[in-house]
Amino acid sequence: MKLALISDAWRPQINGVVTTLAKTCEALEGLGHTIERITPDRFSTWPCPSYPEIRLALGGGRKLRKILDAFRPDALHIATEGPLGLAARRYCRKRGLAYTTSLHTRFPEYVHMRFGIPLSWGYAYLRWFHGRSVRVMVATQSLRAELQSKGFRNLVLWSRGVDTELFRPRSKDRIADAKPIFLYAGRVAIEKGVENFLKLDLPGSKYIVGDGPQREALQIKYPRARFVGYKTGEPLAELIAAADVFVFPSRTDTFGLVMLEALASGVPVAAYPVQGPRDVLTDPRVGCLDEDLKYAALAALSLKADDCRRFALNYTWENCARQFLGHLAPQARQGTRSAVWWKRYSS
Repeated sequence: MKLALISDAWRPQINGVVTTLAKTCEALEGLGHTIERITPDRFSTWPCPSYPEIRLALGGGRKLRKILDAFRPDALHIATEGPLGLAARRYCRKRGLAYTTSLHTRFPEYVHMRFGIPLSWGYAYLRWFHGRSVRVMVATQSLRAELQSKGFRNLVLWSRGVDTELFRPRSKDRIADAKPIFLYAGRVAIEKGVENFLKLDLPGSKYIVGDGPQREALQIKYPRARFVGYKTGEPLAELIAAADVFVFPSRTDTFGLVMLEALASGVPVAAYPVQGPRDVLTDPRVGCLDEDLKYAALAALSLKADDCRRFALNYTWENCARQFLGHLAPQARQGTRSAVWWKRYSS
């Protein structure tokens, strides 16, 4: 099967969306499929306003059309609602091609926090963008229910996976600071609620792994916290595994893939009882959810690493990829295999 994946989020960005897409592509290729990744690194880009580390591929519609015309995919998936996503949507609509989309982030909440744009405007845009999609993939049942209440249609579940070989229990000696170690990993941005963690009166040490527009200000305001910047691969896995509790202070994430990475490392999670954490931390033995984040963080210290690891082993990227594959919309053109074959092949 030939799949065209179009995404405005891609490397060198470091976030759950990029990880999900990259790992899903790798798993699909391991199953024998061919993936054409249409991502910003193939175009001229400009920095995103207020978030310069994110590069947007503006004016790339003509090149995108050439790539898709040459590739002739069996299925098209549009992963993001940015410039490339819009160009791909326009391409499919003009040619009468079926396509699927996915909704990864709370775009309306993010632009409301940053620019004051009304939430109703953001959701109106998302309803329009995803309105003609054969299926709209979302990560959790609660997000699906929420979006249905806002007028979205054709919603299906697409869960996540975790690399349990990279993220695994390791020595706690990687961090020599005062114990216990409370650690956050992710973007340092207003929508992630990082300051909600930093202002907690907790014993031991606080670590912030990641970067973003708030880092400089928060680093000045909270000098006792350790800001170590972005980490990937082994360095990231070593730091997460060295923590005693992973603190996830976001109220806006649709899933929170990094929570699975912490659990796979044998590290319990403390979070608010909101959509995202509630969907991931379904076993009270692996995480503590409370509106008092300090209480949750301290309570998580008593949870067992083995329970966390065992829970995370249920999430694999191969299962994630097969679920994704089963939701795709094969093109109904001459020479394309039937939908019956597609269902059999994706199971």
